Amino acid sequence: MTYSLHSEAEFENARPVRSNALRGFKAAAVGLFALLTTLPAYALDIQEVTSPKGIKAWLVEDGSVPLISVRFSFKGGSAQDPEGKEGLANLMTGLFDEGAGDMPSDAYQERLDNIGAEMSFTASDDTISGGMRMLKENSPAAFDMLALAIQKPRFDQAAVDRIRDQVIAGINASKNDPNTIASQKFAEVLYGKHPYARREEGTVQSLETITRDDLLDAHKKLFGKDQLKIGVVGAISAEELAPLLDKLFGNLQDKAELKPMEMAKLALGATTSVTYDLPQTTVSLVYPGVKRSDKDFFAAYLMNQVLGVGFTSRLYNEVREKRGLAYTVSSGLSGRDYSNSLNIATGTRPDRAQQSLDVIRAEVARMAKSGVTEEELAAAKSFAIGAYAINNLDSSVAVARTLVGLQEQDLGRDYIDRRADLINAVTTDDVKAVAAKLLKADPAILVVGPSLN
Repeated sequence: MTYSLHSEAEFENARPVRSNALRGFKAAAVGLFALLTTLPAYALDIQEVTSPKGIKAWLVEDGSVPLISVRFSFKGGSAQDPEGKEGLANLMTGLFDEGAGDMPSDAYQERLDNIGAEMSFTASDDTISGGMRMLKENSPAAFDMLALAIQKPRFDQAAVDRIRDQVIAGINASKNDPNTIASQKFAEVLYGKHPYARREEGTVQSLETITRDDLLDAHKKLFGKDQLKIGVVGAISAEELAPLLDKLFGNLQDKAELKPMEMAKLALGATTSVTYDLPQTTVSLVYPGVKRSDKDFFAAYLMNQVLGVGFTSRLYNEVREKRGLAYTVSSGLSGRDYSNSLNIATGTRPDRAQQSLDVIRAEVARMAKSGVTEEELAAAKSFAIGAYAINNLDSSVAVARTLVGLQEQDLGRDYIDRRADLINAVTTDDVKAVAAKLLKADPAILVVGPSLN
């Protein structure tokens, strides 16, 4: 379990995905990436497409380069793994290109390679996501292959055993890694009995209990059309896309079978120490966060920008520039379906770790008491508005992923047009109020390395 520092622009956790490399794909992909990078910021024409069976998707059509990118997500990820079967969703996502329909693994992957299509699936705590990039000329065959993976994965025993062994090998390789051990211990303290305390990849013991029937059952329960969000970008029209949505998703069950889940209660005030003889001590702090739907979200986002994002942030200035305590220090808002937090992290010499922690807490206290200045807020607004296109609209995959994220967060098709106004409406009083609400709490702290002096 890792604690990445998420920005408002990141709608899903970044994780490695398994994919097939394609012949003849890279040159065309570079062309589309260049095309989308030059698209005017906040000028995307987002269409809502509805299939004959009522499946909805958001589409950005552009035929300048003959490529199509498809992204989709289903609500319900690793947090839905049954107790004792941890790692089930993660294992399942490693098997969608290991055979589908009447095609075993080798035949399926060879076919993907031959038609120039790149497919990937991944599981986070809250979602199972997938996607495909394809050449327009091969899109009929590519959509057929993706439909088979979504609707008829084989989960052949030989493939299950092989992918499970790969996951177990990764777990074993990291079992003596101090950061992995510390992150898991911290998760268990921070989240208690909530599913977020578990490793997404599971444990050796839980993985060994997972059967093919478990995978089939999880696929059926999680792949429900009511929890589906879809984004499509590229050389395809709304009229072409509508029937293809039914080809991909039309035969799935109408409703997913998700177990209810409560909000996680963060164990604020707890300190977790994992002592290792390392040349550096890593310090992490977790404060309360804010829901993406909260009216104070952008006030919190801009407050965090001033506090710990980039080379001009307060934490960077105080910890590194003034005192030379650490090479880097940063903060970030992290949002999940059932937990929200503001996280701060730094790494420093063991003999300066306590001083670093003291300086960080002093800066947090100052922010909680006084908020930000007009100049700081203006600079944060300018960066937040300008960086959005770079972070979210710089490739076909990024645009498609953003379309899915906007739907997951229920932000509306006009969000990109409204976003700058929402940011500019935030006042210093708004920031001061949200800073007091979030940062006066006693944080949860993780220390990895030699003990604090």
